[in-house]
Amino acid sequence: MSSKTWRARTRRDLIVEVWEQLDRDSVGAEELNEIQSAIQQRFGIGAVDSPAAIARLLADEGAALRHPEVLEFDTAWREHMELANYRGIDFGSLSAAAIAIEKLDALQKEAHRKGDKAQLWRIAQLVSNVREDLLSLCRSKGTSQSARAEAKEIAEWLLIWQRTPELFSDWRALRIISMEFVDLFPDFRIS
Repeated sequence: MSSKTWRARTRRDLIVEVWEQLDRDSVGAEELNEIQSAIQQRFGIGAVDSPAAIARLLADEGAALRHPEVLEFDTAWREHMELANYRGIDFGSLSAAAIAIEKLDALQKEAHRKGDKAQLWRIAQLVSNVREDLLSLCRSKGTSQSARAEAKEIAEWLLIWQRTPELFSDWRALRIISMEFVDLFPDFRIS
């Protein structure tokens, strides 16, 4: 069913269209998974609703829900989507950023190995958001010169890592021994 072209123009309409196409008496994990796949295919991964939200909409449309199955599927989906994987990932200093990028790199490699596009998307979004926050900090008039320099450096590290993750470690090793870096951050040490 995932290769079908859908007529719906909105997520809500697509949810109902897929459910009707499935022609099932009730809605559970399998049906919700099919609907989520159709939403992702049509609108992108960022548009995918939670299983509970989809089930609620379908219940309003008259669908019978297999409640324990819906709850179990929704819980598993939320655990997977949660940013719990990103606990302990801190970009508050250069040393913390070095460790954080190593953790993200490991998560990204695992997601590539599993073919987990959703996880890859979440990692990319996290990195983009962090870079945006760091660059915003650089532009802030209330930011000290040293904090601005550190934020700019971390943002650069993230950009290099995003573009060429396979080269990042070598690039960083060269970067931290460069005269420019040593002058800017004389006390920097990777733990």
